[in-house]
Amino acid sequence: MYSPTPADWREANRRRWDERVPIHLTGDFYDIEGFVAGEDSLRDFERAEVGDVTGRSLLHLQCHLGLDTLSWARRGASHVVGLDFSEPAVEAARDLAAEIGLGPDRATFVAADVYDAQDAVPDSSYDIVYTGVGALCWLPDIRRWAETAAALVAPGGFLYLAEFHPLTDVLDDETGSRIVYDYFAQDAWVDETPGGYADAETPTVHNRSVEWQHPIGAVVSALAAAGLRIEFLHERHTTLFQRFGALERRDGAYEFPADRPRIPLMYSLKASKPAL
Repeated sequence: MYSPTPADWREANRRRWDERVPIHLTGDFYDIEGFVAGEDSLRDFERAEVGDVTGRSLLHLQCHLGLDTLSWARRGASHVVGLDFSEPAVEAARDLAAEIGLGPDRATFVAADVYDAQDAVPDSSYDIVYTGVGALCWLPDIRRWAETAAALVAPGGFLYLAEFHPLTDVLDDETGSRIVYDYFAQDAWVDETPGGYADAETPTVHNRSVEWQHPIGAVVSALAAAGLRIEFLHERHTTLFQRFGALERRDGAYEFPADRPRIPLMYSLKASKPAL
């Protein structure tokens, strides 16, 4: 339900994420065993749109367990830095880096709030600032996020964002065919649903979450105001999980049945900083 932002929003979200780290490490969703064995956690479209990262530095904001962060290192990034506000997640990411043979010279993980990233990360700027899916909904102030992220992009570098499309936040959960929520709502969405996207069965205690929706126009405008140039904005009719009951799994992704009109379920964008 929508409500004014509660004073403890950050602490509530952190408790929720901290509790789910061991669930995510042992469950099937993230397939930690497969990742350690060499599997890449990145999506095909991300690899294609980001391009060759060989010899480039990369900062991953809101990295969770660091799988995507470490995947970029495996693909040749000279040094990757992952930042997340969950201490247990950062500790797990460090352990995974060590397990796959990436030392601190190649992969560094920092526990800090994303809004404090400029003071928390080891370098003043990075060739690529990357934000993976499911991150922006946990932030109340998209302008502050854009300013922080843009400040960390090196001249001649770029920010890359892949996200779930905000249109999906306003549709009914079962069929995804009716508009039931406000696309432009600015209040927080407070929820108490136990479990989560990776495991709905394991009992959990810290279930309160506080999230916000950010229209695409707000995201693009915030990045432009922060001094970045939008290179592209791509929308996709597929998504990564069964967001709506009516979605069908085809070719490794979820989409609506072929007899239904398509709508955007995900988007990605690239925004660059001019070279000096």
